Amino acid sequence: MSTLCFLGPRRWRSQHPELFTPKDGYYDDECYSALYKTHIPTNPLQKGLLAVGAGVMALWDPYRHGKTPSAVCLIPLFADFTFAPLFTFLDMVAVLGETTGHLALQRIREKMRNDPEGNQILQERPRIRLSTLDLTRLDALPDGTFGKEYLQFLNVNKVTPDSRADVKFVDDEELAYVIQRYREVHDFVHTLLGMPTNMLGEVAVKCFEAVQTRLPMCILGAALGPLRLSARRLQILTTTLVPWALTNGRNATFMMNVYYERYWEMDVESLREQLGLTPPPTF
Repeated sequence: MSTLCFLGPRRWRSQHPELFTPKDGYYDDECYSALYKTHIPTNPLQKGLLAVGAGVMALWDPYRHGKTPSAVCLIPLFADFTFAPLFTFLDMVAVLGETTGHLALQRIREKMRNDPEGNQILQERPRIRLSTLDLTRLDALPDGTFGKEYLQFLNVNKVTPDSRADVKFVDDEELAYVIQRYREVHDFVHTLLGMPTNMLGEVAVKCFEAVQTRLPMCILGAALGPLRLSARRLQILTTTLVPWALTNGRNATFMMNVYYERYWEMDVESLREQLGLTPPPTF
């Protein structure tokens, strides 16, 4: 069953982009204007409702920006309460990050602006998609290079960079790019930390990201993720992975300031050392 929401505009920009023409950085319709192509404007009350609903559903299905197709989301986003489909699948974890992370995103942007490499990322706005990656080149790199390790991570865990949802609810065009970049470099962080995409690995990465970014989504994931673990896995997490992840988060280079695409050919151990990351523990 499709996820449904109460929404106002009868012509859906997200579903019918051909109806909208960019003008002065905005996408205009008689009902509302958007700051970027996928933007859905919301007020604080609407964001709060989205955050609560997304938080509950994300706890139900937390894996890899889990999508919940069976939920019915009755959230009044616009004043006229027109009933229409919003998403076939609503990415609850992504929505939670967008609706609760404004202050943290401002802090991340400031840190990026104050760093030469981070500021260049903000200016050039690279994207991590299958359409922008040369997988053949990455596959041809020697074993042990960052690019080859990243490609092996994708293959072993059966994930793709195209699985990252587009930003919709961030009401600042540059901050929207910041959180999009955060999502798209998440697998780079997994690769450098040497963490898989199971619950143990995801919680460890969330602990690392919580220290670095202070995003409420990461803090919530780090705090509540362990509740889903068995006693044996919880012991591994609390005695080994969490202390290691928190220490790395405090001591490592701010990972949003890393232009990862420039380090494909670098030895992954050398890159870890350069970024101040200690090797992953065995467990």
